[in-house]
Amino acid sequence: MYTNNTLKFLALALLLGMGVTNASAHPQTTQATLAATQIPATPSPTASSGIQPGGAATIQQTTELRYWDKTKAYNGYTLFGAAGKSYLIDMEGNVVNTWNVGTNPRFLDNGDLLDAATDDPSGFAGFVELDWTGNTIWRYHESRPNYHPHHDFERIFNKKLNAYTTIYIANLDITNDQCIAVGCDPKNGPYNGAQMDTIVEVDMQGKIVWEWRFIDHVIQDVDPSKANYVGAGKTIADYPNRLNINLPGRSVSKDWLHCNSLDYNPELDQIVINSVQGEFYVIDHGKTFLPGDSAGSVKLAASSAGDFLYRFGDPARYKQGDPPSILVDWTASTTGNKQIGASHDIQWIKPGLPGAGHFLVFNNGQYLFERTPQSYIFEINGYLNASKQDTSQYVNPPDAGYYRWVSDDAKDTHKQPKQMSNQIVWTYSSKNNTAFFSHIGSSAQRLPNGNTLICAMTDGHFFEVTAAGDLVWEYINPVTRDGAVKVLPDSYPMTNAAFRAYRYGPDDPALKGKTLTPKGPITSLVKAKTNK
Repeated sequence: MYTNNTLKFLALALLLGMGVTNASAHPQTTQATLAATQIPATPSPTASSGIQPGGAATIQQTTELRYWDKTKAYNGYTLFGAAGKSYLIDMEGNVVNTWNVGTNPRFLDNGDLLDAATDDPSGFAGFVELDWTGNTIWRYHESRPNYHPHHDFERIFNKKLNAYTTIYIANLDITNDQCIAVGCDPKNGPYNGAQMDTIVEVDMQGKIVWEWRFIDHVIQDVDPSKANYVGAGKTIADYPNRLNINLPGRSVSKDWLHCNSLDYNPELDQIVINSVQGEFYVIDHGKTFLPGDSAGSVKLAASSAGDFLYRFGDPARYKQGDPPSILVDWTASTTGNKQIGASHDIQWIKPGLPGAGHFLVFNNGQYLFERTPQSYIFEINGYLNASKQDTSQYVNPPDAGYYRWVSDDAKDTHKQPKQMSNQIVWTYSSKNNTAFFSHIGSSAQRLPNGNTLICAMTDGHFFEVTAAGDLVWEYINPVTRDGAVKVLPDSYPMTNAAFRAYRYGPDDPALKGKTLTPKGPITSLVKAKTNK
């Protein structure tokens, strides 16, 4: 949700003048904005199909396939969940398969579908794995009453166990006494109903084999009697590898961090987890996991071995940067050193893909206090130093420094200059700030041809862009709670929401041997409800 201060700026939202940025050029010498190729007014019938894309926000719009440049798009099948059902569609929007779950679905390499067991990303009891025809292959239920799974999960191969496991985010209920014990300021209590996120790993038999908790990695400067006190002569700024338990203005509370995505890097044996407030954190899984000793693993993960290896997004949280703020002239603001806000779908770009090893995140653009807010896609290389050299090890973002970003069209967009991290190596944003703004959810996926598939959850908007920012495919989810519609009238956000979307190539292992016969567009198969 928007803060009161952010709402002041929403009323001023105008058109954005930012396109695609390749930050590999030195930011002090050039803004390095790549002008996206202008798509012709009438697409070539041999190269494209569908409706010509437009940049302006509309009151009413048609759904399903809007545009397809067959020569530039990455051919494949797009998977998404909407209104409790998962859909796999081809490039023309024809359905090739469906499943009767649809929260945050994804394929496993064996072709099975893994999803939350109930239709609500913000909270569910467990997970379900279905085969191609919808039969249940595996099911897991979190039976501990003080653990609450939500948002994201991933099936991984644990090399130390030589077996598949599943990791997931869960809120852990924290008592007032526990909060005080880790240094929460008593003046801000009582801390009734408090929760902090954990990462849980279970094997295929449902046994918990590892767990990492934020509460074990906090620092504080309030109570010198506590073990996690900063120490004499030190401040919160000396502990970027730990989380300040007394964040200014944000005392520990229910769903305190609201983590919404995580990813696993098998080469590094590390996990990255993202908080909606605008930071993501990398932790070490491999060096905190003891095979066959779940209790020992939990204890090791709670030690300093489980402290953050890297964090990105909001250095003011550990007092190494400036927060966003409204200026003395309250018609103006600054994003400070904050880079992302309300962000979702943090991930490492997979091996073999352009940008492999970099982070990719959907930056929703909330909580930044931009006068003209919008959403962005950021690609981040956490190994870059202030000279933009790849050091092959994590560099604290404030040490890597910032450059001053200035809009190409500040006059018409009302975009103010801002500080951008030198570790951001590529961005995408629409010229029109409302073209894919999404205040919650959403995803981005790097494709084998270098394109990026984007899902803006709020409006069920899926589209694919090239590295230069050219639109090559666009689709609007037609599925609403009242059925599928061909035309979406003026509607509240989330009417046709889809949390994420994934593209799978025809040669993907998940689709091997599967029947991919098109059955027609969703609107021909799912009817809209009618009022009687």
